[in-house]
Amino acid sequence: MELSTNHRAEIKYIQTFSPLKDKIKCQGHVTKKPNDSILPYLHAAGFGEVVKLGNYKIDVGLITAMVERWRPETHTFHLPIGECTITLEDVYYILGLNVSGLPVSGSNFVQVKPICQDYLGVIPPDGATKGNSIKLKWLKDTFDDVGENASELEKQASCRAYILRMIGGLLMPDKSNNRVHLKYLSLLGDLNKVSQYSWGSAVLATLYRELCLATKPGVISMGGCALLLQNWAWYRLSCVAPESPKPWIFPLAQR
Repeated sequence: MELSTNHRAEIKYIQTFSPLKDKIKCQGHVTKKPNDSILPYLHAAGFGEVVKLGNYKIDVGLITAMVERWRPETHTFHLPIGECTITLEDVYYILGLNVSGLPVSGSNFVQVKPICQDYLGVIPPDGATKGNSIKLKWLKDTFDDVGENASELEKQASCRAYILRMIGGLLMPDKSNNRVHLKYLSLLGDLNKVSQYSWGSAVLATLYRELCLATKPGVISMGGCALLLQNWAWYRLSCVAPESPKPWIFPLAQR
């Protein structure tokens, strides 16, 4: 197989690399722990393990180095000792997401007002949406304070909003860094069936795509789950891992 020469790791680009301006900026937001009132719904939806992941700091130097080793032609990291890649098994153990079941898919074109009314119980103002996406901040401000005294429907709507925030802020962030596509909301209608979808597969596919895009020369921003990439590097390439005083725990990204 002939590898592309249009790659940021080519010698002609490495020679002009600047640590200050050429490191990859990773997108994503830290989502604070959910209210106890929606935890049962999150567990039923299959996101009960992901919410255990607390604050995290991304090592942009490590992420940049991994991008430089990524080859879009094979979807693998090319290392001096051979090739390796992130697998669905890694996704499961690092993030605790389901990696089997129905595909996560949907139309890129949604009716914003009807779908928000049906699944969130409220129509967002015009400033909270852009195209088929909705702002993460609006979701946080609108649904963050749902407590134990809220109705069943309010708790379910808050749970859906929290899952959207995890998708757009941690699991599958895009370069907008502040919005999430509403096509995912249509999959969150029946929270007891949400766990039937292979969310881990969608997270991995998104990361693969973003890694491929980030290999282009001049790209300085990358979407996808940087937390997954960083933890994979720590556990699979132990020479780059920091020491952790915590015991082995599931999911591994908690350490």
